Order: sequence, then structure tokens, then C-alpha cells
Amino acid sequence: MSTFLDRARVTVKAGKGGDGMVAFRREKYVPDGGPAGGDGGRGGSVIFRVDEGLRTLMDFRYNRHFKAKNGENGMSKGMYGKAAEDLIVSVPPGTIIRDAATDKLLADLVEQGQECVVAKGGRGGRGNIKFATHKNPAPSIAENGEPGEEADLQLELKVLADVGLVGYPSVGKSTLLSVISNAKPKIADYQFTTLTPNLGVVKLNYDQEFIVADMPGLIEGASQGVGLGIHFLRHIERTKVLLHVIDMAATHERDPFQDYLDIMHELASYHEKLLLRPMVIVANKMDQSQAQENLPSFKQQLEAYCQQEGLALPAIFEVSAWQAKGLKPLLAFTYDLVQNSDFIPLFEEEPEEVHYQLEEEVPFTLTKLDAGYWQLSGAKIEKLYAMTNMAHDESVARFARQLRSMGVDQALREAGAESGDLVDLAGYQFEFMD
Repeated sequence: MSTFLDRARVTVKAGKGGDGMVAFRREKYVPDGGPAGGDGGRGGSVIFRVDEGLRTLMDFRYNRHFKAKNGENGMSKGMYGKAAEDLIVSVPPGTIIRDAATDKLLADLVEQGQECVVAKGGRGGRGNIKFATHKNPAPSIAENGEPGEEADLQLELKVLADVGLVGYPSVGKSTLLSVISNAKPKIADYQFTTLTPNLGVVKLNYDQEFIVADMPGLIEGASQGVGLGIHFLRHIERTKVLLHVIDMAATHERDPFQDYLDIMHELASYHEKLLLRPMVIVANKMDQSQAQENLPSFKQQLEAYCQQEGLALPAIFEVSAWQAKGLKPLLAFTYDLVQNSDFIPLFEEEPEEVHYQLEEEVPFTLTKLDAGYWQLSGAKIEKLYAMTNMAHDESVARFARQLRSMGVDQALREAGAESGDLVDLAGYQFEFMD
């Protein structure tokens, strides 16, 4: 089984706020003690945080549900409940978070320690201390904790690398990566040896380094789903510089320049801006005589092609990855490109901004289910019900006043409801009395 996973769907649920308490002071020698019920604690939020030690979403293969703890309930003697700790979920750098239902971009996490609150914990319910007034100095009213947010999320990983190695399978990309970096990819002389992106760090000096990603072999038609290319092409989006590795010896009896054209076509088909990024051609396997014979013709065709397409003529470096020859000039040139080139983004998509408003335009929806039977629904009114403590008559009476002030009674009246009709709200049923 592959240990690389770059897509995952997860469910997150923040903790519910603790319930407020109805309590009164009854200590000896404390006359007129009054209300003493404390507030509930805040529920824990679910937070995704970047951990640069992770390189894959493998941790989400079997663990797909994340639930934060609820806040502690309020207590007597005016003691507040304890807030729950937030649930921190580690993700690799380069993780994109989207709402699974709407596909809206919520966050693009790339830097170590960067965080995103994907589900906010509910606030704690108020105890009866908070409801005391001069007209009602001893209220038996308390709130339940606010429900925590829930969401289905789609996670997508796009590896973070300065340089991407592209080219047909078996052109020597894995071998090249193994000799220029600390990576240990699988190397073999057959098609599709590399099944997942491999990352390696290239160190030139103690203060000069860059990250290289070996992309699984592209082939003709990859951008339309042929082979492995379409699954991993998106990882190229993050790279700043592309090293196009060519098997100049035509080991597998393919034409080197046609290989170059095929890969360029696939890159352009995925996104034409990829061709605007700095590109270097790595003429590999130059230790073979056939490569020496093919190189002059390749250069001529490349120059003609770039003139025809209006592209800058890329630098060509002759190397033998197997013999580790010709690598120092290539790496020095690549490092300069990484340092001095501007990153060209492919997409301008920004994380969705959240706009807060005081009230919803439609606080509730009224639906007639049957004769004498109605249903109330809506996020605001259902949340109001969830935070009402139905164990105390004063809380129930307060809830009825809130429904009336929201216009529920008037809406039922206008819809033709009669006294005695049943109204269902999130499973709670009450009679409408006109």
C-alpha cells in the first residue's frame, strides 16, 4: 500500500458550550442570597495547524472524524465552567482546505505553524446570575451551551517544492534526485517506477539549499487522465522552476525531441502559465555515445521550436545522473533561478471571506406538513431552541416570548393556523394558541 496520500475527506465537529446553571445562595447568615448559577465554559474548536514534519495526508486515511470536547457546565456559588481545550490537527505544508458541499476554498496552509479554525466551539450558556433584574431578582432561567460548528471538509495536498523534475518515465529523474539530494527514491529501469512524488533537499553550501520534487512520469495524454500524470500534475503548481529531464540516449527507442514536445503539450494542457515558469533542460545519459549523436539535432529542433512559439530558449545542461557528472553547474544555475525568479501563480483563487451580519434575512421557515400540523425550521431558530433549558418553566416562557418577537405567531396566524395546531421545531412540539 502506498504511504503517500494527497486527498482526504474529513468531518469535524467543535465542542458544545457548557450549560449555564440555575442555582441560589442558601448559606447561613447570608440574607437575600439571590441567584448563584454560573455560566458554562466555551466548547473546544477544531484547528488545523501546519507541521513541516509531515509530507502526506496519510494520517487521514483511517482517522476521518475529529471532535473537540464540550465545555464544562456552570456550577453553583457563581462558579463558571471550564473552557474546553481546542483540538489541534496537524497537516503537512501545502494543504488546501475546502468545504466539501460547496467546494469553496477555506484556507491554503503553507507555512510552519499556520493555523485555520475549521469549526468554532460554541459559547457557554449563561447561568441565572446573568438574568437577574430589579423586576426579577431571583430568575429560574439559564441557557444551554451553544452547539459547536460542524463541517465536512475536503483536504488536498499540493507538495511544496522550489524545483520540479518533469519528463517521461525512465528518463532518469529518480536517479538524478538521488544523487543531488538526500532523497532515496526507488530506482529501476521500467516504466512508472515512481508512483508518488518524492521530495529531496539539495544543499550547495551551508546557507544555500532548495527543495526538489520528482513528479511521477508524465506521458502523452496525462492531462486528459492517461497514466499517472493527471493525478500528480497539480503538484507542479507549487514549483517555481521546472527541470525538464530528457533521455538523450533514446534508451527506450523514443525520440528525445518528441518526448520534449509531448511533455510541453501536457504542461500547457494542464495550465498554459506553466510554460511561463523558468525551465531548464537536463540532457541526461550523456555518458552514452547515442546521446552525443542525438544532442546536436535536439538543439537545432529546440531553437526552431522556441522561435516558432515565441518562447525563451531554455538553458541545456549535459549530465550523466548515473555517473554524477555535470551536476555542479546545473545545480548552481538552478539555485540562481530559484533565488532570482518570481513565482508565477496559476490560479488567483483566494480563501473565502466570512461576512458577519447581525441577523439572518430569513430567521425561520414555516411549512404546513398536514392538516393542523406545521414545521418550523431555520438555523437561527433551531439554535435558539437548542440553547433553551426546557427544565425550567421561566426558560420555556422566555423561549415563547422570543418566538413571538421573531414573528412566529404572526406567521402561523397569516398561514391559517388555528388554536390547537401542533408545531414541530427540531423534534420539539408545542401547541399554537391564538
